[in-house]
Order: sequence, then C-alpha cells, then structure tokens
Amino acid sequence: MKLKNFLSIPIFSVFFVMGFVYYVTVFILIEDWVGLQTSAGSLNSMIFTTLACLCVLSFLVGVLTDPGRVPSSYIPDVEDTSFASDQEPKKNVLQSKYCDKCAAYKPPRTHHCRVCKRCILRMLACGLMMLALSVTLGTLLGWHIYLITHNMTTIEYYEGIRAAWLAKKSGLSYRHPFDISVYKNITLVLGPNTLRWFCPTSTSHLKDGVSFPTLRDSS
Repeated sequence: MKLKNFLSIPIFSVFFVMGFVYYVTVFILIEDWVGLQTSAGSLNSMIFTTLACLCVLSFLVGVLTDPGRVPSSYIPDVEDTSFASDQEPKKNVLQSKYCDKCAAYKPPRTHHCRVCKRCILRMLACGLMMLALSVTLGTLLGWHIYLITHNMTTIEYYEGIRAAWLAKKSGLSYRHPFDISVYKNITLVLGPNTLRWFCPTSTSHLKDGVSFPTLRDSS
C-alpha cells in the first residue's frame, strides 16, 4: 500500500480510536482502580500496553500486506456442484461466480472489495473490523457504565481526582458527594423503571436540574 493511503480518514480514525481507548484504560480506569504507581497498576498497565502494541502491529500488517487477487487464468469448474443444488442450472452457478465489476469469474468465498477495487480471495476484512469495533465499543460502554454507577460526569471525574489527591494529603478520604449507591445512582440517571434502562428515553424522573440528592441526605 502506498504511503499516501496512511493519510486516509478511515485509517486515521482507527489510530485515533486506539489512542483514545489506550488513554482511557490506562490513565483513567487503571489509575482510578489501583493507581499506576502501585505494583498492581504497573502490571495491569504493562499487560494492556503489550496488548495495545500487538493490536497496532496487527493493524499495520493488515494495512501494508497486499490482500492478493484472483489469478487471471482462473476459470470455474462447470461440473463443480458443491455450492449449488441439484435443481439449479449450471448457467446460474456460473452467473453467481461472475463479478460484473471486475468482468471476471471469482472462486468460492471471494468477494469484491470497493476499497481495493478488485476481488479478494476469502475476504476477512469485514470480520476483523467488526471485532475491532466491538472491542472499542465495549471499552466505551464499560467507561460509561462506570460513570453511571458512580453518578458522575466526565468533568466531575477529573475534579474528583484532584479532590481525592488533596484529601489524601490531609489524611482524609474522599468520595463523590452524589455517589449514593449503585442502584440509586442508576435510577437517578436512567429512571426507576428497569425495563426502560436499555432504552433510556424517559425524562419524567428528572427534576429541575438545580438540586440533587447527596450522601448527607441519605445518612
């Protein structure tokens, strides 16, 4: 692949998402969980960094490796009926193995790639991309579940880090003032009806947005 293809928006987006996921996992989740200065935090960050490097390396190999092409001398076997029923005419079998865009026949499990602009033998790019997107979305889902169960926004999370640091210097402990309990936190955000948690469209449980229940109210 030419170097200029690295400047394409899809490839840049993948690198951006990888960097974002790495930052959130190491510097937010692991730091808040056990702390990067501890032995457990260092071990977890080292393991995740290794996996992230392997992910980037695999992506680079996938980008730089030529996916191959259908041999120009390929001609389908008319007598091969392994992918057709007994009632299906041989003419229809040949039509299903013909690529109109390449104007050539294609072997079984071959698909036309719009990016490469040619047929690819046993194309797996879509499956790998779906796997990468699933991992990315799963990480983002976990991050937002963490925020909801602690009843905080992203800005409040960063403010809480500084507040916890100041409290630790004074020999005190810090807890987010609006973090009441896991169940109550979820109901305050998604509503009391558990059936609507997976489709949070209801806003009737929201108040004026000026006052919120705190730990002091529940104690």
